Amino acid sequence: MKLFKLIVHQKNFSGEDLIINPKDYPGIKKGDIVEIFHPEDEFSRLLLQITAFKEDLQGRETVSVENNIATTFQLRTFADVYMNIVNPNDVALDSVELTFKDQYMGRSEMWRLKNCLVNTCVYLNKKIEFCGGSIRCQVHEMWSQGDRVACGVITDDTKVVFRSSTSMVYLFIQMSSEMWDFDIHGDLYFEKAVNGFLADLFQKWKKNGSNHEVTIVLFSRTFYNATSLEEFPNHMRECLQHDYRGRFYEDFYRVAVQNERYEDWSNILVQLRKLFTDYQKIVLEYHQRPGIVMPKAINSTAAQGNFLEVLNMSLNVFEKHYLDRSFDRTGQLSVVITPGVGVFEVDRELTNVTKQRIIDNGVGSDLVCVGEQPLHAVPLLKFHNKDTSINAADDYSMPHWINLSFYSTNKKIPYSTFIPRIKLPPKISKPPSECGKLPNKTKLLQEDGSECLRNTLFDYDAYDAQVFQLPPVHTASLQRVSTRTKKTSVACMETHSNSQALKLLKRKMSDPDIHHPPPDTHSSPTVASRSAAISIPHRADDLISVNSNGEVNSKPRISLIDDHGDVEISPPFRPVVGSAGSPTNSVTQPNNIRPGRALINPFDPSHVTIKLTSNRRRWTHIFPKGPTGVLIQQHHYQAVPTQSSPEQLSDTMSILSSSPNEHSIASINAQSTCQIPRSASQIGFQDHMKGKAMRLNFPLNSVDKTGHIGPPTTNNKSLTLLWGATGEQEWTPALTTANIGVDWRSLTIPACLPITTDYFPDKRSLQNDYVVSDYNLLPDDVNADFAQLRAIYKKPLNTAEVFKELVSQRLAQGFQLIILPPANKTQATTPGSKPPVPLSSLMRGMQVESEPKEEYLLSIGRIFHKISLCGNSITVTRYRPRHPYPPFNIHYRYRFHAPHHDTYEVSWVSFTTEKLENYNWNYLDHYICTRGDTDFSLVEALKYWRFRVFLLPLNTPATRRILDGSVHCDIYSPATSAEQANFMEGFLRFIETWLNRIRRPNANKNWSPAALVGVPPRDPASHLTRRRHSTSLIFLTNQTSLVGSSPFRERLGSNRLPEKPRPRSGSKVMDRGRVSPASEAVLPHSPELQQQQDHSECSEDSINAEVSKIKSSASNAEILEAMKQPHTGIGFLTQHPSLPSLTFVSAEAVQWLNNHIEGGVTVEKAIIIMEGMIRERLICHASGSFKKPFILGFYLYHIVQDKDGQKDREYFPPLGDLRSFENEWVEVEMKVPKGWCEPTAPTQISNISSPISIPSCDIIDESSVPVFLRDDSDLVFLTEDRERPAPVSPYKHTHLDIDINNKSDRIEWGHLRYQSLFKTDYSYELVVQWVASSGSIVADLIFGWQRKAQLCGIQMVPIPSDLLALPFTLKSDPLRGPIFIPLHTECLMTNKPYLFDEFREDTYTQRLFLFQEAIVQRFGFVPCLVEGTENDHQYVHVTGNAFILVPSTSCIRARPRTDTNIIRRITGQKRYPVHPDQSSPHEAYITRHVSGKNKDDYSMDRRVGFLWSWNHMVSRKWKSLSTSATGDELFQKKIIQDFRNFCSNADNRLRQYWESCWELKEKTCSRTE
Repeated sequence: MKLFKLIVHQKNFSGEDLIINPKDYPGIKKGDIVEIFHPEDEFSRLLLQITAFKEDLQGRETVSVENNIATTFQLRTFADVYMNIVNPNDVALDSVELTFKDQYMGRSEMWRLKNCLVNTCVYLNKKIEFCGGSIRCQVHEMWSQGDRVACGVITDDTKVVFRSSTSMVYLFIQMSSEMWDFDIHGDLYFEKAVNGFLADLFQKWKKNGSNHEVTIVLFSRTFYNATSLEEFPNHMRECLQHDYRGRFYEDFYRVAVQNERYEDWSNILVQLRKLFTDYQKIVLEYHQRPGIVMPKAINSTAAQGNFLEVLNMSLNVFEKHYLDRSFDRTGQLSVVITPGVGVFEVDRELTNVTKQRIIDNGVGSDLVCVGEQPLHAVPLLKFHNKDTSINAADDYSMPHWINLSFYSTNKKIPYSTFIPRIKLPPKISKPPSECGKLPNKTKLLQEDGSECLRNTLFDYDAYDAQVFQLPPVHTASLQRVSTRTKKTSVACMETHSNSQALKLLKRKMSDPDIHHPPPDTHSSPTVASRSAAISIPHRADDLISVNSNGEVNSKPRISLIDDHGDVEISPPFRPVVGSAGSPTNSVTQPNNIRPGRALINPFDPSHVTIKLTSNRRRWTHIFPKGPTGVLIQQHHYQAVPTQSSPEQLSDTMSILSSSPNEHSIASINAQSTCQIPRSASQIGFQDHMKGKAMRLNFPLNSVDKTGHIGPPTTNNKSLTLLWGATGEQEWTPALTTANIGVDWRSLTIPACLPITTDYFPDKRSLQNDYVVSDYNLLPDDVNADFAQLRAIYKKPLNTAEVFKELVSQRLAQGFQLIILPPANKTQATTPGSKPPVPLSSLMRGMQVESEPKEEYLLSIGRIFHKISLCGNSITVTRYRPRHPYPPFNIHYRYRFHAPHHDTYEVSWVSFTTEKLENYNWNYLDHYICTRGDTDFSLVEALKYWRFRVFLLPLNTPATRRILDGSVHCDIYSPATSAEQANFMEGFLRFIETWLNRIRRPNANKNWSPAALVGVPPRDPASHLTRRRHSTSLIFLTNQTSLVGSSPFRERLGSNRLPEKPRPRSGSKVMDRGRVSPASEAVLPHSPELQQQQDHSECSEDSINAEVSKIKSSASNAEILEAMKQPHTGIGFLTQHPSLPSLTFVSAEAVQWLNNHIEGGVTVEKAIIIMEGMIRERLICHASGSFKKPFILGFYLYHIVQDKDGQKDREYFPPLGDLRSFENEWVEVEMKVPKGWCEPTAPTQISNISSPISIPSCDIIDESSVPVFLRDDSDLVFLTEDRERPAPVSPYKHTHLDIDINNKSDRIEWGHLRYQSLFKTDYSYELVVQWVASSGSIVADLIFGWQRKAQLCGIQMVPIPSDLLALPFTLKSDPLRGPIFIPLHTECLMTNKPYLFDEFREDTYTQRLFLFQEAIVQRFGFVPCLVEGTENDHQYVHVTGNAFILVPSTSCIRARPRTDTNIIRRITGQKRYPVHPDQSSPHEAYITRHVSGKNKDDYSMDRRVGFLWSWNHMVSRKWKSLSTSATGDELFQKKIIQDFRNFCSNADNRLRQYWESCWELKEKTCSRTE
């Protein structure tokens, strides 16, 4: 042991945690783990890894530790410390928890991060970065050898748990009748839930810095006292459902908070209290109308509420996480807060659906009970007893997939410490009501005359033993058992009041985890006693268990394979059905027994084990191992009195073990006193002092006969305990006498689904229960072909990269890596070891040539994949269940009330289980192999991730005015031509520079921006709108930091430097004296220089503009020569791979022609000239295809070279393949705005910015009249203009380089889906799609675009996959729905029978629509082209805050139409259906909205209006990046409020607008007369 002086250093001095001089410690090498501690302090031993040496460290024999670490471990500067090298295995961690916030970390990233942490040293609060710093997390907690520790080494076997401080959290508050009851402290349970639990929770969030995205929903079920549907008035019937007992009910959901993040949640508590005051009244009296009799409504109890339905609602949102991918949160959590005690009556099928969905989706589900903890095991689900015979036994299930917490306030009652654990039933005075009407049973005790029960004499234990024992073979006389029914807080413990014979129990066939044989019809009917077989043994001797086929198995402990735990019976054709224990003294029974199903006794589930399945072990790796070696849940407290000496300790244990010998006590003692070399005692975790009081956190009965403290599971590895999330902690009565506390950690920093698990079926099960299939991939062979087909050569993935990526993809889709314990190595292998001969080859009798180098096992549900790498071949073996579960599809109707709504609207939803075995892995694996080749395009079924954005104009003056306090919001006017031209210029620049990453050479400086854009040169903004080639220097000022890793496409083919260039573009390019793009980006700029440049350019431009004009009669060849001129010609792009020489952009060619031909040319004329050049083969599309016509917009064309030109060394030929070219470059057609590039005489320059009206050929010029009041002929013309046929396909796809800054540790790529047509008065949509990318790197790319777009005058806003969340769309969120805002047209009719009575009747529908559109546009909404909705007109607010849908069929009653010709022209595009009264799904939605508001149904005409929906994708980060009002809540409230007021004609505004429109119409008419 050598003493050193300790000094500290700051992070800015060195990024290393530890610096030493290698001369001071000979033999030390990088990567060694050392421990550092003061000799006088025993405990705070710091472990660090040596990552760097410093020969000139000040002073001899000193070590320097980073300042924060030294503080954490209480190391004193300049004091002496010991430093030893330690063996990493001695300080290995069992598990480590990492927390992260405000970012999206996919499961693949978690795995890759874990791999890069192996063999490194971590300590408390250590910050870890990955993927070039785009992923950041922090060490939160570490466990080793059953204890929390402060530092340690991560090895291959360490479980890494990821916890997210920014999750999507759904808080559901169950407003059942108990919420209005008082607890023992005199508080309402609601107060306990909100003022107690929620207040504590929000406080913990704040303390921890969690900022979850939260939705809070109040929910309840209302029962109606009715026996048939006829008793209900019509308006109530649409949402009624009835349950298995024929009771009618309706479910209500009140969304209080939707997808919000707040720093301070205290205001929300106030809001919840307000909702509470009249919640019950509103819900129960919701349907009451004067003069209508309706059945009495009753709020249900917690046990009978809609608990599972609520969980499924959140799952419908969670399972679509890949559609609306948010980049600033990870993880999903549903929390149900109930005033009950954790017992629910549920439908068996819905339970199975819920369980399968929660487990498959990897969603955390927490149940928080504010009721008192009952004296039996919970959570407990009691299945609806659909067996109508009055005496069928009740059946329970204990879900391990719900994490249970009990919240109790720490109030003290001065006179008593007693806590009553059951609620007493109410006193009954009147005779019991008839059975079956109402859920609550009122009979307290049913007396049976023949048998008078006296409590003192009744042997309850004997009775219980009889209930939980095997049915006898034959009973001669019927037993009369008098059951006592009491209404306790455990509502579902009620047995049906009966005293008849107990009938034979039927087996239920619907649990997805068990495969049933056909029922045995031949066995003789026997009369079962109360229930089959769990005895309550007096000592845990070997018990005899009897199988369904009568064999008697002797097993240690009782093993119960029950019907509702996770059971997978091995060979499906030889099922073990109900292996049930029987009392130790029972005799061997004859073979003809037909046992009933063994039921669970909730009061003693501790000995019940079930067969282990992968579902059971899905979450277990998030739990740390306790001192006893079993996984523990830290919020389960045991009631163990604190001990002061080992002798007393043995007393507690002797309760369960006859006499724990010295060995057990020694082992406990050793555990509590041994020095763990890196213990964290000084950080206050645990005192390792002898004789200190310690709380034992292990279950009492884990001390077995021999006294060993060991896992309390059975000796049989394939069984697990029925109760509890870990399956290893036993339920003991001690758990009820102490407390199951609140799992605050799960509610504050929820764990993500672990990336590892440890269950793999045994060989026999694999052969009997699974179908095996496999396929081979040879990446090198596949890639050789595909890589050459790409227009831009990308280095293909090598075999090892493909192998890792296949594992990554499965993890990303919810699979887990199976880590098998070393003992199992013979059966299957852990990564990297040599496995046995694969099963598939045994079956086929093939000989395996060589042993695989590496192999991974993965699983999800009952699907297992084995991926092995052998040489350059990858084999994927898939095991799928031979008997998959039947698919479930449960339809559910409910009423919900979302924020900003007035009513509870009816909605409906389907809960379906996904068939995971149908996922097409073969296809995806080939997609990965070929690096995303277009032959394997991403299809919906692959569940790829996507992110949608709209591009909108950035600076709208009206938005600014509203933010500055304008009273009204209907102040938006259509964009002027200049604004539209600016938007288009910005868009062209954005596509070129950021989507296509094209660089320009700096040669040309001779452009007149004034003539280009139609903006006078003295306009201060003109230097922004000038094109890139004139001022590319100006636009590069933002990139001076990009040395070396330029985000632009490099000339040689990719952003990855080591990749080899395409053969045809030799690396000679660099030698010819051209500047390389990377160095171009970093020309130093100063603002002065830029101004001089601006100035000189403007003057130079004006001189040149006069000189070089081409005669308007010039031939195409002459024009072409002028285009090629180095100074006055068109600007060509720099050479990029796959682009030919002399490439230019079509929109620029049109501008150039307008500037360089005398008198200018119109856009139409310019297109005709260019078309002629293509015909004469002078120019051609840049792909080399002459078939591609000239399209105006961002389309690339090149000048065709003659033979001599092609011999030039600098010449690059076109690709010659249109499809490959389109897969690499974004090309968009543009519909140019009026006034863009108009031919002008020099004198007119100053007024160009005003809109130019095209003279109409008609005598009447109605251009100033609002569209909806124009004459019929104009109307048709307008409609046709609007309905011009869209381009062949509205969307195009291209490859997208995602990792432009080379941050990732792997090759990443994605795709871009973009609209093929850009219109300046519409929004423009882009969708980024990926499977092989890290979320954080995609986020970097998109946020980068968002910043660059703002420089181009464009606002980029994220949008949801489903803009309006109408309830009938598949992807819609069940708790979201649009708000209907009616348009008050009655006030405009004044004595007219129809609104547009002055016009032809067949134009009514269309005029009404145009009127609505005009209103929407006044409020700043722009239309968006959304696919699949050709009948609906959707609009987005120019800030991106909200969407509006104008329903297609506006219900104005129309008589049969006359002029069919016009109809055909108008409805040619299916835009306006011919029969406006045909019903559409939104109409139903709107009708309900309207009828819900007023108690009487409105006339048809009142259904005119708008559906309004908020953009919930605008997260806090987008708000902070945006320079306009995006995400500004006050702005949002103001605008919807004002829109509502306007539509309802408040202050007569709607009417004034209508009249001002008519005035314009009348003016035009009078002028013409």
